[in-house]
Amino acid sequence: MSTSTRALDLLGLLQSRRHWPGTELARRLNVSQRTLRRDVNGLQQLGYPIITTRGTGGGYQLSAGASLPPLVLSEDEAAATVLGLKEIATGAHPSSAEAAVSAMAKIVQVLPPRIRGRIDSLRAVAVPAGGPGNRAAIGDITALTTLALACRDADTVEFAYSSRAGEPSRRTAQPHRIVNVENRIYLVAWDLDRADWRTFRVDRITEPHRTGNRFAPRRLPDDDPVAFVRAQLGVLPSRHRVHATVQAPAERIRAEIVHYGTVEPLDDTSCEVHIAAESLDWAAFCLVAIGAPFVVHSPPEAIAYMRAWGRGLLDATESG
Repeated sequence: MSTSTRALDLLGLLQSRRHWPGTELARRLNVSQRTLRRDVNGLQQLGYPIITTRGTGGGYQLSAGASLPPLVLSEDEAAATVLGLKEIATGAHPSSAEAAVSAMAKIVQVLPPRIRGRIDSLRAVAVPAGGPGNRAAIGDITALTTLALACRDADTVEFAYSSRAGEPSRRTAQPHRIVNVENRIYLVAWDLDRADWRTFRVDRITEPHRTGNRFAPRRLPDDDPVAFVRAQLGVLPSRHRVHATVQAPAERIRAEIVHYGTVEPLDDTSCEVHIAAESLDWAAFCLVAIGAPFVVHSPPEAIAYMRAWGRGLLDATESG
């Protein structure tokens, strides 16, 4: 392996974990401790903010610095990059969203405080003209990346949380995954006070901080964290319970909206669908995306919403 390739691998490992013991890092790179020290020294001379600790428990880690040599970005570029990643993280593509959150966490951890403050002051820019209902809410990028890094490092966190009813509480939890579901971002964590799995809406989390108490990650109740969050949401009270009839076999529709709602067959060619959602936008999207004729029966606001949406689509196709 060339020195340049090894340097890139070294940076990737340093960004993937908060702290690396020297022996383990050298083993992962398949080099001697002496070569590792030389590579780290070379990167430090180039301006990479790598902290070296010696003695028992010593090792290497990245730290926030006054500049961004690892990314070779100006302040304007750094702010634009994080805000762009935020747009992806709050979009409707769960796989891309998870990667964007991970990338944001890596970048924000090496940002000087002044740039973090600048990004937070620009956070309103990340809400598209279509309104906040089209994207997940991220009120505090630093809070989100704190949680993402705690997931990565298996570090217990404490935070303030506000329930759907607005009731405040203090929580201590072992964070496992950040998940984007129904255009909202959730933290999947083991709640130490309740000794059970919980999902927390990230936009309702404030003042998160890492305690430094490491934990052994648990196996999630479902191999698919997105499916787990959707199942949890299904047992919670939702703002809208949409009931519709779809002209398609129940087996096909059940596969289309798995975890989004329930499907009951009426006959071989039609079925009833019930979707619980916080947003009528989301429920309408689920039904339209099926690609089969359907009729919405309730609630009244869902019927009115679909009619308005239909008129808007017709208006958009009218020729001058």
